[in-house]
Amino acid sequence: MARKLRMGMIGGGKGAFIGPVHHRAATLDHEADLVAGAFSSDPAKSLASGKALGLDAKRVYGSYREMARAEAERPANERLDFVSIVVPNVAHFDAAKTFLEAGFNVICDKPLTTTLAEAKELRQIARRSKKVFVLTHNYTGYPMVKQARWMVRKGVLGKLNKVVVEYPQGWMTGFITNPNQGIGLWRMDPKVAGGSCCMGDLGTHCENLVRYITGLEIESLCADLGSFVPGNRLEDDGNVLVRYKGGVKGILYASQISAGEENPLKVRIYGLKGGLEWRQEDPSYLWFKDPAGLVVRYSRGNSNLCPDAMKYDRLPWGHPEGFIEAFANLYREAFRAIRAEVAGRKVPAADFPTLDDGVAGMAFLETVLASHASKTKWTKLKR
Repeated sequence: MARKLRMGMIGGGKGAFIGPVHHRAATLDHEADLVAGAFSSDPAKSLASGKALGLDAKRVYGSYREMARAEAERPANERLDFVSIVVPNVAHFDAAKTFLEAGFNVICDKPLTTTLAEAKELRQIARRSKKVFVLTHNYTGYPMVKQARWMVRKGVLGKLNKVVVEYPQGWMTGFITNPNQGIGLWRMDPKVAGGSCCMGDLGTHCENLVRYITGLEIESLCADLGSFVPGNRLEDDGNVLVRYKGGVKGILYASQISAGEENPLKVRIYGLKGGLEWRQEDPSYLWFKDPAGLVVRYSRGNSNLCPDAMKYDRLPWGHPEGFIEAFANLYREAFRAIRAEVAGRKVPAADFPTLDDGVAGMAFLETVLASHASKTKWTKLKR
């Protein structure tokens, strides 16, 4: 049996949201163990987080640069196989660069960086390093998203003409109704989040999901952003009209002030032969609708699905499977590539978001910001 991969984590200490999700997803299939980390920029908090996870204090660090240096000096039978980067956006570039140049494979939370220029530079650094780099657009891990992708690519929908994707959340509504409760969220701080709050957090997921399923490339877009939360220097709501190459039209809506909404990411794809609809809050089902009014529900776990949908299926039909399993699917696919790299073999083609996806996401985000600021509105995608 192959040994477990040795995992390090940057960020994700006590009180973090996405760090524990990465940890659970990475270890769900018992293919990796978390053995080292720099869990906070505060050394004391980092140490406390490491102790809570049962790690050897000697492998808990006060900074990611210290960690990269120390871990690179360890013998091959102890050295990390990869690191997961789950720090706020502003640190993605330097943390990823540091570990790539120290000789480690990298799994990084999205968005890739805070600027398109940084994203392109990081792609070049990763290519020179020849290490595996994975970007965690985790919604691509759902079996029914893979079924949707297969159906579109096989021409089941015919020629595409329209795409509608939406990701409304309502968690910031309370900041509007009760502004005196205080706002200290890093996502609202341009020095930490970059140029965007809502679109960087949610809109990039929308853009990636559409591109993953359809393969469509954005040609130009028209964006209208808004900030409803008092004191928010970035946007908490966004509406984007999209023109894709080939004449396909799209609507992308992301929001953090849609009262009462939790996490209802939804995508609808329409072609001449029919349409598809998938909802993240009901992820086991994919709906196909034809022009004559026939509606077919595809269910996760059934044997009539495409090979990829069945490959990433984890539980028997009728049993709910969700967010953490989809995230773990992404890690499982990443581990195939990382195991090959560690063994010195050719890295196989793998089904996970890459640096190219990260660069595309930053091109989308910068174009959205440019369009919103523009008087002419319609703006060609930045390259």
